[in-house]
Amino acid sequence: MDIIEWLGERGIEVNDPDLIHQAFIHSSYANEHKKMRDNERLEFMGDAVLQLWSSEAIYPMNLSEGKMTSLRQQLVCEKALASYVRELKLNQFLKLGAGEEKTGGRNRDAVIADMFEALLGALYLDQGMDAVSVILDAVILPRLVNPEESESFHDYKTRLQELVQADTRRTVHYELVSETGPSNAPHFVMNAVVDGLIMGTGEAGSKKQAEQNAAKDALSKIAK
Repeated sequence: MDIIEWLGERGIEVNDPDLIHQAFIHSSYANEHKKMRDNERLEFMGDAVLQLWSSEAIYPMNLSEGKMTSLRQQLVCEKALASYVRELKLNQFLKLGAGEEKTGGRNRDAVIADMFEALLGALYLDQGMDAVSVILDAVILPRLVNPEESESFHDYKTRLQELVQADTRRTVHYELVSETGPSNAPHFVMNAVVDGLIMGTGEAGSKKQAEQNAAKDALSKIAK
């Protein structure tokens, strides 16, 4: 099965198969196949489509502006998008260069999250928002019922900052401990620090996620 058949099973009849296939072409693959175009431009379009769709989904929930913004950020963060890809098994269609494949790019959050945005952009250009909704309704709407119960929607940094500021005016900042690995597969270690005291440490393939993991570690220690 290819992505066109996969979409067809969900009632999406594609007009331009080449556009949809382009959404799954990583820059590393395009570099090895010179006539191929990568998915970066489609990712740009998909990011905007995702912001609009999620805003429309959240607006009827009658939340404050601040809570709507926070929830939308959680819906569209890298970790959440990667979880949607894994749930739908879309990374099986990703085309990677040999080096990127060898270093685990097919399961890397940053790579598959970008791919997911590119797919949304391609679907929007080919079909409009209805086709986008078929995909996002399946993975996001169930999480909106009880978003706090989904691991993808935890904003640990915000929770830690709110906890720290509850009694004082101190703020949490994040310090890079180390950055290792090749440029296409980096590994970051970050500390969550308050007044020079290391509250927690986190590791991940991106700085943002390492910060979230550091905040999560800090919260778990505070809870004890």
